[in-house]
Amino acid sequence: MIVPQTLAMDPALAALNATGEETRLRLVALLAESELTVSEVVAILGQSQPRVSRHLKLLVEAGVVERRREGAWAFFRLASSTAAGAMARSVIDRLDASDPMLAADRARLAEVRQARAENAARYFAAHADEWADIRSRHVPEIEVEKAVCEAIGNRPIRQLLDLGAGAGRMLELFAPQAERAIGVDLSSAMLAVARGRLEECGLRNVQLRQGDIYALPVERNSCDVAIMHQVLHYLDDPGRALREAARTLAPGGRLIVVDFAPHQEEILREKHAHRRLGFSAGEISDLLSQAGLETVMHRDLSPTEKDTAKLTVSLWVARDPRVDADLVSSPDYEAA
Repeated sequence: MIVPQTLAMDPALAALNATGEETRLRLVALLAESELTVSEVVAILGQSQPRVSRHLKLLVEAGVVERRREGAWAFFRLASSTAAGAMARSVIDRLDASDPMLAADRARLAEVRQARAENAARYFAAHADEWADIRSRHVPEIEVEKAVCEAIGNRPIRQLLDLGAGAGRMLELFAPQAERAIGVDLSSAMLAVARGRLEECGLRNVQLRQGDIYALPVERNSCDVAIMHQVLHYLDDPGRALREAARTLAPGGRLIVVDFAPHQEEILREKHAHRRLGFSAGEISDLLSQAGLETVMHRDLSPTEKDTAKLTVSLWVARDPRVDADLVSSPDYEAA
């Protein structure tokens, strides 16, 4: 969606009035950095929940902030599709980053993000040996793996990247057709599981790296294929992760995203650290577009009637639109 460049007088005044108050300006600065819940904002600002909710309501009504309801939680972020949001961002971009109050807010935001990361890391460490069993509760993994295999095809891969490699299953499946494969995961416990699994398979072209999915230890323009398999629902900023994945793609490279379709299984959030309860086709396609990629395929793997308790898994394939001359000249090349 194209962001309008102008605002009529009344909505412009509403956006400026909503932003032009100390707490709300701090809120806008925070929500420009990260999507947050009310409880997280309360922890950062040290203000009461009713007061924070009132400020957020005014910002939402003015079109400066977006509110997204998901199950029992509500998430807030700086509006990306409105002129009011663009106006607010231009104000934030001109604030002095060294201002003591804003710096303190960013420090507490970093603590919130660290707490999220630690929660996910604790979960992965506690469930490293159970990961395969947890996945088996959903659409049969063999169906998902077959769909990913069809999406990748049989063309040679110079460098494969598995983001959130977990126990290494994607690497086990697809590293054999790559000259080189890299698996990145935040959890050292999961990497230990993956390392043992890949050693058992005799794969010697795989390098495992511990790293942040928002700052991948991978060179720009280096990967022909990147895979994000059941990763996005753990993240506070899926769009940022997709942009970082896009950075690693070589011209013509492809990103395969596998995650759940929207659902209401709150237990996955409560017991398994899922931050998002699935994604719609349009949401991921929009995020991929914002990352500079072209969505070339979307597919839903739905449960059968007898498996009504299981969740639908969605798969997206996106392509870097830049042309890879070597790839196009290959006899195995097929345009997407």
